[in-house]
Formats: sequence, structure tokens, C-alpha cells
Amino acid sequence: MTRDAGGGGRPSLGTGRPSVAEEAERAHRSRLAWKAEQLRVWDLLQLITPWLLLACSTAVYFSWALPASGAGFRPRGAAVLALVAVAVPWVLFGHTLPLRRRRLRPVPAGVYFVGLLALCVTLMTYSDIFLVFTVAGFFHAYLLRPWPLGVLGVLATSVALNGSAMGVWAGPTRDVLAEFLLIVTVQTAAIGVGILLTARSEPEERKREELVGRLEAALHENAGLHAQLVVQARESGAQDERQRLAGEIHDTLAQGLAGIIIQLQAAQGSARRRGEPDEHVARALRLARSSLTEARRSVRALAPRELGRAHLPDALRTLTERWAREQGISAQLEVTGAREPLSPAIEVSLFRVAQESLTNVAKHAGASRVGVTLSYTGTEVLLDVRDDGRGFAEGTGTGFGLTSMRQRIRGVGGHVEVHGAPGEGTSVSARVPAIAPGGMRETTATRATRAKGEADR
Repeated sequence: MTRDAGGGGRPSLGTGRPSVAEEAERAHRSRLAWKAEQLRVWDLLQLITPWLLLACSTAVYFSWALPASGAGFRPRGAAVLALVAVAVPWVLFGHTLPLRRRRLRPVPAGVYFVGLLALCVTLMTYSDIFLVFTVAGFFHAYLLRPWPLGVLGVLATSVALNGSAMGVWAGPTRDVLAEFLLIVTVQTAAIGVGILLTARSEPEERKREELVGRLEAALHENAGLHAQLVVQARESGAQDERQRLAGEIHDTLAQGLAGIIIQLQAAQGSARRRGEPDEHVARALRLARSSLTEARRSVRALAPRELGRAHLPDALRTLTERWAREQGISAQLEVTGAREPLSPAIEVSLFRVAQESLTNVAKHAGASRVGVTLSYTGTEVLLDVRDDGRGFAEGTGTGFGLTSMRQRIRGVGGHVEVHGAPGEGTSVSARVPAIAPGGMRETTATRATRAKGEADR
């Protein structure tokens, strides 16, 4: 005996066999899919049937019925063509477009049906071949609401169709009239039952179809939430790792630098007492102090100094302007889209990409201009760093800095692309998900609820 993981812990007999609950659920889904397919086929038939029947009737009339009658195109052919020209916009604007947009209302549907039947009867006075087009009335009767009007529509279509086919309007005999009444009665009853059953079942089926659609949308949204939770868990793990690194830096690098500074200060004092130049010692002391400051900053936050005082756009602006002053290279930052708060892990990753890219430009590019673009697109954030330098040959952009950059962005669910060609500059593009602090992005349902609340206020 095994446990059914999807059946609420109910046991299932046998090993490796689906439980009764699983089979029932599978059968229910198959039945829903079959009914949904039926609705789609029926909607398609409702759309194309009048056009198909009208096209067939018209083609047969002008290619066979009219020439066989021996009459010329004028006046009978011209009159039929004019009636067909009226039927086309009547069907298009009275049936096809409203049905496609699901805006077919009871009163306009009734008016359309009466007009369609009048056109059919008129066309049948010119040729019995337009009996084929009249059959479309049975399909359109299903659109009439409430259902008694649909049955009445079937009756009217049956009377028009069989009355013309059997010559009832030209003085019928008792036998013909009895046959006519019998056919109309049976036809109306048979098709009317279908209308009655459809009127009772179709609304429920369409509601069920809409429910399935909403369920699928909810499942899709849940998949997005799951992805965000994965990012949140990854970010939590990264935070733990940062804390571990902070402890390591504090216990090793920072302590070592502090000891070096103490020894350099002692050496500097000894050199001053002897009157010896202390330029190298002073330079080493400044470097050690700067490294210690950076180590302590890493211990405190393990985040760039600029991001400690501002959000990503302002931090990138400060970085770009300082880099431009130090390197003597023109650099511009452009921010597009509505700014949104981002997860600290994502802000740090994008900042490090910009920092590493600018460092590479200063070292290797020989550029005169650099453009940095930060784009908020709603679901993603894009960072582009472009220069007009010497570029690089294919296969050479695989240094440690670029590898580290790719790994860092991959760690927050994004990716980096580096493009360049000799003499055409280099572009570094990073794309990451726009995840807010806490790891949860606003969902469609949350947005709709918030919009409704704002509208109510």
C-alpha cells in the first residue's frame, strides 16, 4: 500500500498504479478539455457557416442555375447579385463581428435574424439553389435569446425552407400540405430540443471555461511567485555568505592591515628622527590605511560605498562622474523608465558590473567617450556600458573580471552579454529581474487590487 501524494494522503491500492482520485481527476480534465473543444468548434461553425453557404449558393447560381435557365444576366442575375451584395454586410455587421467580439445582444440578434430570413426568402424566389443559404437560419436560431425565440426562429426557417422547396405557396394539394406540416413539426422539434439543451448547458460550460482560464492564469502567476521565492532564498543564502566573508575579512585581512599600519607608523617615526626621507614609507602607509578603510567597509556592509548613501541611479551617477574626472574621459549616465526600489543584491551586482566595465575601459579600451544607461522596464532592469575604444577580437573577452561579472549577475537570476569588434568599441549589457526589497515583485492580482482601491478612493 502506498500513499497518494496528490490525493490528500489517501491510500492507493497496488504499487505504481494511479489512485481512484487521480483517475477521476484525469477523467475530469479530459472531459473539460473535450467540452472546451466542442465550444470552440461550435463557435467556429457559427462564424463560417453563413459565409460558406452564401458563397456556395451564389457560385452555383451564376455558374449553373442562371445559364441553365436560358435567361441573361439582366435583369435576374443583376437582381440576385444586388441581393447578395446586401447580404454580405448584413451578415458581417449583424452576425460575424458581434459574435467575434462577444457583443451579440438579444434585440439586435432578433432584428438580424428577421432580415436574414427576408433576404433568404427573396433569393429563393429567383432560384431554389438559395435553399442552401437558408439553412444558415437554423444555426443563427441558436443565437436568439431567450430560448423560445430560438425555437420560433427554427420554425420560421423551416417554414421558409420547406415552403419554397415543396411549392406550398403556389396552391398545394392536401397531401403536399400534410407532408409540409409534418416535416416542419419534426424539424422544429428536433432542432428546438438542441436549442433548449444548449440554452441550459452552454452558459455553464462557458463559465467553466472561464474558470479554467482563471485557474491557468493563477497557476502561471504562482509559477512567477515561486521563481521570486527562489531568488529570495538565494539572496538569503548570499546574505549569510556575506556575513561569513565579513567575519573572515575582519579576522584576517583587516587585522593584518592594522598591524602593517602600526609597523609603518613606527618606521615613519624612526625615519623622521634620523632625518631620512620617508616618501616610500608614507606612500605605503597611505595605501595600507586606504586598504584598511575598504576592508572595514566590506565588513560593515559588503556593499559599495556609493550604495551606502544612495540608491542605484544616484550611486551610478556618482561613480560615473568620479571616474570621468579621474580618467579624463567623457562619460554620461542616462536613466530611463520609472525608478523602482530593487533588492540590495541586485543593486550591488549592477553597480559592480558598471564599476568593472569602467575599470576595463580605463585599462584596455583607449576610448574618448563612454555611455552608461540604466533602464527600468517594469519586469527587468537593464544596464549598458558602451565605449568607442579599440574593442577586442572575438574570443579574447574572457578575462577574470568578465567571468566574475557574469557569475555575479547569474547569481541574481540575470545574464551578461559582451560585444565588441576591433576598432568598433565594446558594449557590456546586463539584464536582471526587477525584484523589490524582500524578493517579492508586485503580481497582477496585487496590481489589480491596488488599482481598484485607488479608484474607490
